[in-house]
Amino acid sequence: MEVDRRRKLLSGWGGAPVSSSDVVTVTPGRPGSDGRPGSDGWQGWSQQLRRPPEEGVIARGLGRSYGDAAQVAGGTTLDATGLHRILEMDAVNGFARVEAGVSLEQLMAASLPLGRFVPVTPGTRHVTVGGAIAADIHGKNHHVDGSFGTHVLALKLGAPGATLELGPDRDPEKFWATVGGMGLTGVVLEATLDLPAVETSYMEVDTERAADLDDVMARMEASDHEYRYSVAWIDCLAKGASMGRSVLTRGDHARLGQLSAKQLRSPLRFDPRVKLQAPGYVPSGLLNRFTVAAFNEAWFRKAPRHETGRVMPLGSFFHPLDGVGGWNRLYGSRGFLQYQFVVPFGREEALREAIGRLSSSGQASFLAVLKRFGAPSSAPLSFPSPGWTLALDLPIGDAGMTRLLDGLDELVTEAGGRIYLAKDSRMRPELLEAQYPGIHAWRRTRDALDPDGVMCSDLCRRLDVSGRHGGVSRCRSALSGDYRHDTTDTPPDRPTGMTSMADPAAERDGGGAPSYGGTGEGHAQTREGDRLERRSR
Repeated sequence: MEVDRRRKLLSGWGGAPVSSSDVVTVTPGRPGSDGRPGSDGWQGWSQQLRRPPEEGVIARGLGRSYGDAAQVAGGTTLDATGLHRILEMDAVNGFARVEAGVSLEQLMAASLPLGRFVPVTPGTRHVTVGGAIAADIHGKNHHVDGSFGTHVLALKLGAPGATLELGPDRDPEKFWATVGGMGLTGVVLEATLDLPAVETSYMEVDTERAADLDDVMARMEASDHEYRYSVAWIDCLAKGASMGRSVLTRGDHARLGQLSAKQLRSPLRFDPRVKLQAPGYVPSGLLNRFTVAAFNEAWFRKAPRHETGRVMPLGSFFHPLDGVGGWNRLYGSRGFLQYQFVVPFGREEALREAIGRLSSSGQASFLAVLKRFGAPSSAPLSFPSPGWTLALDLPIGDAGMTRLLDGLDELVTEAGGRIYLAKDSRMRPELLEAQYPGIHAWRRTRDALDPDGVMCSDLCRRLDVSGRHGGVSRCRSALSGDYRHDTTDTPPDRPTGMTSMADPAAERDGGGAPSYGGTGEGHAQTREGDRLERRSR
């Protein structure tokens, strides 16, 4: 076992906020005393948990949460990317046992040739299993298959002072506190997942244009149940009669009989590639209301009015942005935030009001996607609940954004909805308990797992998720103006130094899904794809 410790500046995929902590990387060597691969790596984690710094410990991967869920200012961040072994793959019974640092891409590459696929994938495959559990991630299939945590058969948790075997039927209270628990119950070390069967690595996709928000909601409500996957792109800058105009894309895994002769030569082929690289430097403000409005117009007109049965590679359907290396650089040195909320069915007026405010404000969301959630999981802090969910990417620095989003927070809360913690970087802490009423039960379970409050993150302190910080934020939000960035970017494959007056010994790093990030094309390339390029000034 090798242990490396160094001070780094960390941020999420959006580039803000930034904080400094000691990053500890444990690289497993030979098998441990129990003979299992990587078990000496688990011992390395437990050593860090036995001697935690006062500011706390959080696990982290490669940077795909957008906010501050996988960093802890002044504390210790555990880099889990070395724990990336697939321990068991059973294609007949459809399950895999993996270490928590295994990415969804790595799992797809191993399972698809065997006719199996991951149960849930978000908009990027560069997310690890540990992060997927910690955030209880969702995908385009939530209305059918639920969230990631509902497909976890068992997990191993490294809690402070103990290593626990948990599952939905084995100590379920602690299991569900860990699912969606944002890495605050301990370090997920290993998980067993069910893997659905597929005949091909292609998708059969139907696409249609909707004239406005009511039109797309009516189409989704009427026929989403006919599709396993469904998502609508929304033009949040369209106004008047066109407000909420959309491109609705739905599909399912293609069967062998739907493939062309060429595709049938390798029906389970999975070869994801980065087709383009974002420029090393992009000035802030490039994505503004004018450029985004032009893109939205072109994107809407390019989409077919109604197309059925198109067969495409699953990467193009699920992860189009993964084809652009370092796409977060397109937002410039200030970075961006992703804002996602859900409002219950029956409260559609709140969704209409939210999109109306976005449209009137002129805030430029390059990406805006609408989905329908189905049944919730049993996890108290899980985000998905039955209703409509809208996700937005917003450049930091636009005038009026703070006021707009604060207003949307209140609108969503009053409608009985909630904000996605895995993407949040600026919500006010007093709204947390109203949005997540199960948090009191979660805190009791968390206190049993971690009575000394070892596990902590900037998100935890900012929102007082654990209830241990007196409701007083110790961390600044991404929009507070207290975080400053250089006006130049560094290519993603180069380690970054830093020139911060606050901490000249730290080096700049970036990325981290809640608890964990994921790997790219092979573990070595993960660093390149997920490293942020901006340095703190």
